[in-house]
Order: sequence, then C-alpha cells, then structure tokens
Amino acid sequence: MKESSVSELRVRGATPADVPTLLEFIRELAEYERLADMVVITEELLAQALFGERPAAEALIAELDGEAVGWALFFTNFSTFKGLPGFYIEDIYVRPQFRGRGAGKALLKRVAEMAVERDYGRVEWAVLDWNTPSIEFYKSLGATPLEEWTMYRLTGESLERLGSV
Repeated sequence: MKESSVSELRVRGATPADVPTLLEFIRELAEYERLADMVVITEELLAQALFGERPAAEALIAELDGEAVGWALFFTNFSTFKGLPGFYIEDIYVRPQFRGRGAGKALLKRVAEMAVERDYGRVEWAVLDWNTPSIEFYKSLGATPLEEWTMYRLTGESLERLGSV
C-alpha cells in the first residue's frame, strides 16, 4: 500500500516570539519587491508596533506542517463613505517554495473572516504593477483593482518639511 502524506496548513495570530521570523519575512518580501535597500526596521520597532502599549498593526502567520511559510500584516482604516472601518493589508507574503499550496489564500481568507467578525466594510491592499502573479491571484479570489485611484505618499524630507511646525 502506498503512503500518502497530507500537509496541514494553519493560520494563526503572531505572538511576540514570532518577531524574528516576521523580520525575516519582511526582508524576503523587500528582496522580492526589489526594495531591500529601504528596510530599516528592527526587531524592537516591529515588536513595539505589533505588541506594544498601542499596537499599530496585527499580523498572521501561515504554517505548513508547523513551519512558518507566509505572513500578513494589516491594520484598521476607515471609510467615510461607508461609515465603517476596514482592514488595509500592508504586506502579504508566502515564501516562493511554498506558493501554490494555499497559504496566501488562507491568509487572505483569515483577514476577510476577521473583517466580517468585526463588522468591517472592506479589506484592501496595494500591489506593484509588475507583480502579475499576485495580481492574477487576487483577481481569482474576486478582488477588483481600483484603477481610477493613484496612491500618494509623504515620507522623508517631504514629510518633515510639510509636518514642521
């Protein structure tokens, strides 16, 4: 008789003990997105952001047979048109060797479940224009691109200049 092996996929909330793993994921994602030179976060900053006195975000970890294979980091935003909060997914990432095995879908599904549980009105995220595999994956789940919107950002010197009193 032939043995069959079924992998167990699980998504769980991140804990403070996961901070080093989350930082690895951040660095891997930055490499994939060709933005590694922009990563300056430390374990201390990440721990404070996720588990400090006023957490700024939440994180989930996808595990396959007990091994961390992906993650999602998200935070609450607010829609004035809907009058409801929602989630903005800042990062979602699955290690390349584990893609196509359900981890990305499980992470998005859990974020969506949490939004429904909390009576939130939407879940949204941004994707780089060149990231065709991710775009196709998101569309396969029913996500729709907001092609009429352009994202803007203030950071560094521009932020300092505008924010100076």
